[in-house]
Amino acid sequence: MVTSVEFLKSVKLFSLLDDSELTTLKASLQSLKASAGQYLFKEGEEGESLFIVESGQVEISVDNYSGEKVVLATVGATEIFGETSLFDPGPRSASAIAIEDATLLIWNRDDLLSFLKTTPAASIDLLAILSRRLREADHLLMDRSTSNPNVVIESKLSALQKCANWIADFSGSMRFLLINASIFLAWIVINIEMVPGLDAFDPYPFGFLTMSVSLEAIFLSIVVLLSQNLNSAKERIRNDIEYEVNLKAEREVTELHKRLSKLHTEISRKLSRLEERLRAA
Repeated sequence: MVTSVEFLKSVKLFSLLDDSELTTLKASLQSLKASAGQYLFKEGEEGESLFIVESGQVEISVDNYSGEKVVLATVGATEIFGETSLFDPGPRSASAIAIEDATLLIWNRDDLLSFLKTTPAASIDLLAILSRRLREADHLLMDRSTSNPNVVIESKLSALQKCANWIADFSGSMRFLLINASIFLAWIVINIEMVPGLDAFDPYPFGFLTMSVSLEAIFLSIVVLLSQNLNSAKERIRNDIEYEVNLKAEREVTELHKRLSKLHTEISRKLSRLEERLRAA
């Protein structure tokens, strides 16, 4: 497939370049055909090239801290991936695999530098587009960041569930106890005719009061159980977050240990070479 200037115009990264700049760019691109299931690169591999999808689809994924595959995106025609390696050559932060037969264009870092030397005005346009990509990535990271479980659940509660939480909280307060004690005391005092001029409306053994208290107890027990279920949901989310944090910490410690071991090996090797040179001298 021969890449056209019109196709390059449809790629967001090159949307601000003019026809002459796109023609120069076109000459520096390499073509690659990938079959379904073929890895274009894997997480941790060294890379210094950007990929543009002409046709087909490519899946971008990473392994989370529990070793499970997490799909970050599925890119199709005119979309790009791997652009970070153009400016920061180093280990890939994700893996890319063709999920169907695909045709891609490759732009290497050396070709980028040559392109910017021949068309320096294009660098401003590329920086503008890359800045926009970074801004979009920031928004994506903010959306994927760990949220407070209390805030997440509160935002999803119905009006009835919020009311149940409020009643459960209020029924466990000192104010609720004092209100109930005051009502019961006044009820009993009036109905044993201790207040002159007031006739008993629920004489001893206070049948209506007994029924009211029983209904109140049943109602409050149901509300408290509902509130406890909601709190259990919060606790499960909180435990899941703590588990992920612990896995992340463990993985970071393991990675740090590997780096220290590698550094120790390199230092030992250099010291051995230095000792050999001193002995030879």
